[in-house]
Amino acid sequence: MLDKVKVQEVLDKVRPSLQADGGDCELINITEDNVVEVRLQGACGSCPMATLTLKAGIERVLKEEIPEVKEVISV
Repeated sequence: MLDKVKVQEVLDKVRPSLQADGGDCELINITEDNVVEVRLQGACGSCPMATLTLKAGIERVLKEEIPEVKEVISV
């Protein structure tokens, strides 16, 4: 099981980039198979580029810092 504190610390690193565009993300859950569930908020919640932000941004950084992360999904 992934350390929720460590995942939150990594999310805090990407948060300023999201906030600069009027959005944010919230850690919702980490599943037993190391899937991180986040909720995109603000401008990120309705942005057509949200999937790209999630996969190329948030997921990439999380996997770089915590190799055990299997996937990041929006809930």
